[in-house]
Amino acid sequence: MTSPSAKTKPLNSLRSRLFVSAVLIIVLILPMIGITLSDAVERQVMSAVKNELNAYFYSVLAVAEVEEQTLVMPEALLENQFNLVQSGLYTVITRPNPSSNKLSKPKLPHIAWQSASVIGIELPQNWPTPSVGKSAFQEIWFNGAMHHLYSFSVNFTSATTQVPLTIHIVQDQITSTEQIDAFSNKLWLWLSFLMVFLSIIQFSWLAWTLKPLKKFKQELAWVETGEAEQLSQDYPTELQDVARQLNTLLTTEQNQRKRYRNALSDLAHSLKTPLAVIQSQADLNQSSMEQVDNINHIIGHQLKRAQTAAGSAWHLGIGVENIAQKLARTLAKIYREPAIHIALDVENGAVFKGDEADLTEILGNLLDNACKAAKATVNLKVYQEQSLLVFEIGDDGQGVSPEQQDKIIQRGIRADSYQNGHGIGLAIVSDLVDSYQGQLTISRSTDLGGALFRCQFPR
Repeated sequence: MTSPSAKTKPLNSLRSRLFVSAVLIIVLILPMIGITLSDAVERQVMSAVKNELNAYFYSVLAVAEVEEQTLVMPEALLENQFNLVQSGLYTVITRPNPSSNKLSKPKLPHIAWQSASVIGIELPQNWPTPSVGKSAFQEIWFNGAMHHLYSFSVNFTSATTQVPLTIHIVQDQITSTEQIDAFSNKLWLWLSFLMVFLSIIQFSWLAWTLKPLKKFKQELAWVETGEAEQLSQDYPTELQDVARQLNTLLTTEQNQRKRYRNALSDLAHSLKTPLAVIQSQADLNQSSMEQVDNINHIIGHQLKRAQTAAGSAWHLGIGVENIAQKLARTLAKIYREPAIHIALDVENGAVFKGDEADLTEILGNLLDNACKAAKATVNLKVYQEQSLLVFEIGDDGQGVSPEQQDKIIQRGIRADSYQNGHGIGLAIVSDLVDSYQGQLTISRSTDLGGALFRCQFPR
């Protein structure tokens, strides 16, 4: 019987494990690829922006001159965007402001010159000042938005003087942001399509790969229900050995069970002749005859118990509904006066994992006893409850007292409330139920008021 923990264990299916692992790979790897590509493109765009601003820097540097420590710039620059007001491309030239005292805090650089495009814009005061011959590329809050800032420090020298200057090229981020956003949107759109497409491919591939396992499971179910005796050999290499070994096991078990039953049948016939001879003796007293009858009953019971198919029940399956209907029709003919109504409530698909003769013996004895005790009605309810197959047989008779409930399943013990008695029938039922690792309990029926016999078997 499958344990509850095995049923509730997460990802206890190979299909689920493979599919979840494949989906995790897709969900993790593709976004990582997307993030890596987005970062690479952003770096590339920033590198292109830096190179562009560096080119603008050299165009400004080429026209800058210093005369008597004074910066001289032309009225218009070669790049026309520097000449248009708030065009998005700006240049500012700052000059260090030396401190009056070495111990005092350095003063901020002052603006030595600015392009016409800066007109009407409030300039920040804290401009970066890299070392001479070095550049700095960063972002700056400029004109109410973030801009790219490229700064390069130079030193104009003459025979007697040195004039350090820092040329700043400022450009808005609209163009670069649009490029990055356009690439990112297209990238994630295609990655989303790719994720969905790969998931469909992965699911289809798993369904095709695991199809032999599904077939294997179906054929095992057919063997369990008695619809097939062997597994087919049409399996991939990895499953062929398993199928072959199972077929060998099934064949061996069937042959052994057949030989065992034949031997028991031979034993029964060999015992009948000596017993018949003993019973024919005229000088036997009543006590001896009763003992011979008891021997006959015991032999019959033990042979029936030994021949039960409970040991091989895992690959047997009998539909309960047909057996129950046959028994109900038979008993309805037997118990006509007073007429006993046998109500059946059998769940569709209820299967008893055992031998048909054993199922008939169990239900037949329990229904027969219920009919003997009933006034007018007997109910048979068969249902599956989690991992159990349950039979409930109730009647509207006087019921069984708690003191009698444990006794009447013992061989030969009869309950007073059952006028015709249970006899050996319930003992056979109890032994058969035990042989299938089941459980037989007796209580009072809440619906009819009489006895309720409940048998439960592991499915």
